[in-house]
Amino acid sequence: MAATPGYSGTPLARKLGIGAGTWIAVIDAPPDYREWVDPLPTGAQVVSYPDRQATIVHLFAVDRVVLAGRLAEFRAALRPEVAIWVSWPKKASKQASTITEDVIREHALPLGFVDIKVCAVSTVWSGLKLVVRKQLR
Repeated sequence: MAATPGYSGTPLARKLGIGAGTWIAVIDAPPDYREWVDPLPTGAQVVSYPDRQATIVHLFAVDRVVLAGRLAEFRAALRPEVAIWVSWPKKASKQASTITEDVIREHALPLGFVDIKVCAVSTVWSGLKLVVRKQLR
């Protein structure tokens, strides 16, 4: 199985919950993202924009204003059972960003999202998994 650059152990696809038949919409990802999640389980697909068939969305963001707009858009347009992974650059990466784990929560919680998992996506990116609160599904 392909490994995320700089990491060994659990493959990224498994960490993200990509299973057989999963449609994962990936937005603003680094160019080598597909290599990070390969090999995909049977029937899983990576698509470029979330539609009603998406089961997971993986958003890469560096700007809090863009993040806020995307989260509001996803909350309004996607089915409530769709999981959203938000990835932001780790501080150690020295990549310019106005996003932290707390900033993600600041924008997600008022929309009805809760965070349920965090993981290392690569040597540069962290990820926080958001889902709609059970009582709002």
